[in-house]
Amino acid sequence: MTTTAGQETAAPANGEQARGREAVEAPGESGDEVAEVAEEAAERVWRNLRSLVLERNERRKEVAEALGMSFFRAKALRRIAKRPSQMGELAAELASDRPYLTLVVDDLEKRGLVERRQHPTDRRCKIVSATEAGLAAAARANAILRNPPPALLALSAADLADLDRITSALAAHPQD
Repeated sequence: MTTTAGQETAAPANGEQARGREAVEAPGESGDEVAEVAEEAAERVWRNLRSLVLERNERRKEVAEALGMSFFRAKALRRIAKRPSQMGELAAELASDRPYLTLVVDDLEKRGLVERRQHPTDRRCKIVSATEAGLAAAARANAILRNPPPALLALSAADLADLDRITSALAAHPQD
């Protein structure tokens, strides 16, 4: 398929009508029609990204199976491995309530993956840090999560460069 700008694009894999750039550049369309087409395209892109990341490439499941724990526990371990923290900080960063996070850290501690130490200036607080085994497990989880899916690896260098540019712009955009 060729856009009105003369650029080659692939037809949508899911069989839906591609109305991205062609529709935006079509003469005589109102601003409302262009906005509607753009919104439809954004919804289609979001649906395809969700499918690629969450449904077709279940990296969370791979991490959970590889480490023998829930993905949330692996997420907590990865965060602790990155930087030792107080329990309150960790609960806020993981959007978890403190009692549940205490159970998670207790489990990670029983597995020998984290340890609690007295805060150097506040005896009421504990600092949670990863052990050597915890650092190794977190590194294993990170390696699994970094592994791109086969569909992404199959893209051409030019398509990857375009996707890299677009996703970098999306990641840099402030959240609403």
